[in-house]
Amino acid sequence: MNIAVPTTAEGLLMRPQVQWRVRWESELCLADHVELSEFFRKSYGPTGAFNAQPFESNRSWAGARPEVRVIGYDARGIAAHIGLLRRFIKVGEVDLLVGELGLYAVRPDLEGLGITHSMRVMYPVLHELGVPFGFGTVRPALEKHITRMLGRQGLASLFSGIRVRSTHPDVYLNLPTTRIDDALVLVLPIVRSIDEWPTGTVIDRNGPEL
Repeated sequence: MNIAVPTTAEGLLMRPQVQWRVRWESELCLADHVELSEFFRKSYGPTGAFNAQPFESNRSWAGARPEVRVIGYDARGIAAHIGLLRRFIKVGEVDLLVGELGLYAVRPDLEGLGITHSMRVMYPVLHELGVPFGFGTVRPALEKHITRMLGRQGLASLFSGIRVRSTHPDVYLNLPTTRIDDALVLVLPIVRSIDEWPTGTVIDRNGPEL
């Protein structure tokens, strides 16, 4: 899951009101993509210049392109974002429909806004789409953060020891066409219970990470 978590504490005492909107990708106009691109560059930039690169040239996605976005707005513009893409992944030998979640970011001045806010807006969308599970990958460094925000509230489960194979979003002559990551796997039970999540030590996205 592409995630940018802010590191500054500025603005914690004066929390603006955030209005959440569900936007289908086809509803976005050019101005929306320009605004989102700038938001992602500023959000992902502090985590490393390479992480902000995909959002150059007004591009508002990094790997796979989402089909639904939950976007939080306040008086200053975009405050937070999370994307969703329905896709079939392979868990071990089992083909499984999931709603992959990614492109999570919060504006740097809004640390503490919390991933739970955007997730709670996304949950009804996942239910409406009828996907069995929400799915994403999380960097190990964020395990405590995600567990505190989602796991302890029973919204999601984290699985470790799983290798995730993804394709690169572009073709590079000096790189293989796929990459394998040792990442934490985030699973949100939607239509089916968490006990029905297939066992397997390898997950194939069969496409680029969201």
